[in-house]
Amino acid sequence: MRLRLTALFLTWLASAAHASPAPQQVDIPLSTGILHAQLFKPAGEGPFPTVIALHGCGGLGSHSEPVMPRYRDWALQLLKEGNAVLLPDSYGSREIGPQCRVKDVHVKARRERVGDIFAARSWLMKQAWVARDRVSLIGWANGASALLWAVRPQSGARDMAPDFRAAIAFYPDCRISAGLGWSTRVPTLVLIGDNDDVSSPPACRQMVDGAHGRSALARIVVYPGAYHDFDRANTPLHAAAGTPDAATPEHGHLGTDAVARADAQKEVAQWLAR
Repeated sequence: MRLRLTALFLTWLASAAHASPAPQQVDIPLSTGILHAQLFKPAGEGPFPTVIALHGCGGLGSHSEPVMPRYRDWALQLLKEGNAVLLPDSYGSREIGPQCRVKDVHVKARRERVGDIFAARSWLMKQAWVARDRVSLIGWANGASALLWAVRPQSGARDMAPDFRAAIAFYPDCRISAGLGWSTRVPTLVLIGDNDDVSSPPACRQMVDGAHGRSALARIVVYPGAYHDFDRANTPLHAAAGTPDAATPEHGHLGTDAVARADAQKEVAQWLAR
């Protein structure tokens, strides 16, 4: 019996040693309340390069976990590369659920979510463990659309703190930005699948091409054959309309593309290391 208990204890120790680090919840003041966020931070005092990571229309977490696996996966990847990762919860903080299939969206990418981005930046600038000149943005879908608004020249913060170092947008909806003559004050990378029928690859190409010559560096990578959510692990390709899941878009197709996912991980690491 004692040997069995010892073996179980050693097994538990081994699994605990390999367990994923748990995020820490932090509360960030907003003018209209509190923005809850989840923080993954390397061990030590820093200062660390830090990434503000912006969830899509399905929200950041669920009742059972504060960060859904798709965002935890990326957070741990960024953490492994030496970055702290701050994930603001734009929906949970306002006590609303997924916004993917909501006709009257209460938290808009160009308004409340941009405010959340700058509130997160302001909070980070006050943390001693943050490398203040190496705070970057990464976002998915609706979060990526918010990112595109936040990096426009007219959206810059009016303080003396360093601006964002870089920005990475996974499959944003570029249609409005393309029509408005988007440009960026921050080096910005757009990653999207050529077959994405949720967002619009042609609009994203038009947006990025139109910014050349009057903007900070903007680059787009379009992955042949890849669909929306191509970077999400272990997700078979499926039609969004075939599921009742309120955390998925109403139309289009979603699914992992292993080749595009692996390349995107390299692209993200290189872009953040600039």
